Amino acid sequence: MSAPVTLLSGDNGSGKSTLIEAIAVAAGFNPEGGTTSFNFATRATESSLGGHLTLVRTPGRKPRTGFFLRAESYYNVATEIERLGVTGSYGGVSPHQRSHGESFLDLVAHRFGPGGLYLLDEPEAALSVQGCLALLLRIADLVADGSQFVIATHSPILLACPGATILEIGPGGGIEPVSFDQAEPVVMTRAFLADPARFLGRLT
Repeated sequence: MSAPVTLLSGDNGSGKSTLIEAIAVAAGFNPEGGTTSFNFATRATESSLGGHLTLVRTPGRKPRTGFFLRAESYYNVATEIERLGVTGSYGGVSPHQRSHGESFLDLVAHRFGPGGLYLLDEPEAALSVQGCLALLLRIADLVADGSQFVIATHSPILLACPGATILEIGPGGGIEPVSFDQAEPVVMTRAFLADPARFLGRLT
């Protein structure tokens, strides 16, 4: 994954989150999320895949900083941020005092910096359409400052990230590069918006 932004697409259960978790573990991040300095554990459920991956870095391009964001466990990360007393690095307000989406945007605005490696697992889970667009703007700024992102997502908005490589994981586990127009979330969303009745008719 040499592109500044790599997007992992695929249906539920395809393995996107397992793969990004494994990359995070191989890079030294806490499996539940956070930085490489976070050592807490609520429940160890991570796959063993991370122990079998070897990350290859471009010489002279070691990340200056980084973060692993898991939408499903960010509550636990927020609790650890409070316990460590480092809310100043996250906008000065505890993530527990903000909405889920606001805390995500605080994180990328204040904690993410130049030259970093950022692994995001379905960040759209907490974000509105405007929030997704705000995230794209921040990603563009950080990429211009030498950062790299790997993002697992179902969001057509995030899949539209300019210059990103989209890798789609199929039902059998195969991984293929696809264009934005070929990505399944984009195809399905367009089909639904073009004719909602066709899909909703199955519910009645």
